[in-house]
Amino acid sequence: MKSFKTTHLLTALLALSLAACGGKDKADVSENEDDVKINVKVASVEERDVADILTLTASVEADKINNITSNSPNRIKQILVDEGMKVSQGQRLVVLDDVNTTSYQLQVDNAKANLKNIEANYERAAELFKIGGGTKQQVDQMELQLINARNSLASAERALRNVQENTVLTAPVSGVVTARNYDPGDMTGNLPILTIGTVNPVKAIINVSESEFTKIHLGMPADLELQAFPDEKFTGKITMVAPTVDANSRSFGVEITVPNPSGRILPGMFGRVELNLGNAMTPVVPDKAVEKQRGSGDYYVYIVRQGKIVLSKVDLGRRLGDAYQIISGVEPGEQVVISEKSKLSNGAEVTVVK
Repeated sequence: MKSFKTTHLLTALLALSLAACGGKDKADVSENEDDVKINVKVASVEERDVADILTLTASVEADKINNITSNSPNRIKQILVDEGMKVSQGQRLVVLDDVNTTSYQLQVDNAKANLKNIEANYERAAELFKIGGGTKQQVDQMELQLINARNSLASAERALRNVQENTVLTAPVSGVVTARNYDPGDMTGNLPILTIGTVNPVKAIINVSESEFTKIHLGMPADLELQAFPDEKFTGKITMVAPTVDANSRSFGVEITVPNPSGRILPGMFGRVELNLGNAMTPVVPDKAVEKQRGSGDYYVYIVRQGKIVLSKVDLGRRLGDAYQIISGVEPGEQVVISEKSKLSNGAEVTVVK
């Protein structure tokens, strides 16, 4: 009987112990569930009136191009300038072989001698005709020979001048040598010997997408920033908009004319052009809300919706002090996380704290 009572007592104590342990486990699970929620601070997405600034890559080209070459094949004796050098109008650039000059000079000398002889014969024929010693027909024939001789001399002199002009080539305009295609000793061919580009003004070339094309117009001001001069802005205006779209890039070519009185902006330079397309109401978020994805150029924000995290990719616009303009990805009034972002993942439950 005593053994039965002892066994019953031990069973009751074991049940109480298990009940107590079970209650403790349930309490721990409840506490762990609360710990899953991460406390975060948020900021509301504002809507502001922001200037719509379009930023595009740009390359600089010369305003006008002049090709320097000979009008006939010839051997190059000297090239007095090199690519990248500035030249002035009238400056000597290229000296060609003058071997042909002698033969053209001989043609001029022969034409002069022939003209002198015919002039003498014409004068004698005219005097004879006056005293009745010749005929009018003879005088007319001599006059025709005289006209032909004068024309022959003019043609020979013109050919000589042309050869002389093509012996020493000079710069027709002031500018920069943008290309040199031959070396001394080469024969001139199909390519120009040199190319000169005028650099005041210069042209900045950009490509505008179809969606932005309707916002672009002639005369629109534009700011040019160059990698060569990172702390400066050069102001120009749109002077040409291509009337047709490029089939490959689906964009329109646009030229911006930029004054360059100092000549510092050179063809081939690379930079960016900013165009103000007008103001528009757009979402704005604090810069602390924006995260850049590692290994890519994508940006994201964490949005709180119904107590859970929604990871949203965003397209950034302009930097506005300590905030960013958002082109797409969030809506005004939404709550974006500005703290504890390293602990978050898409779908995570959070508690918003002040």
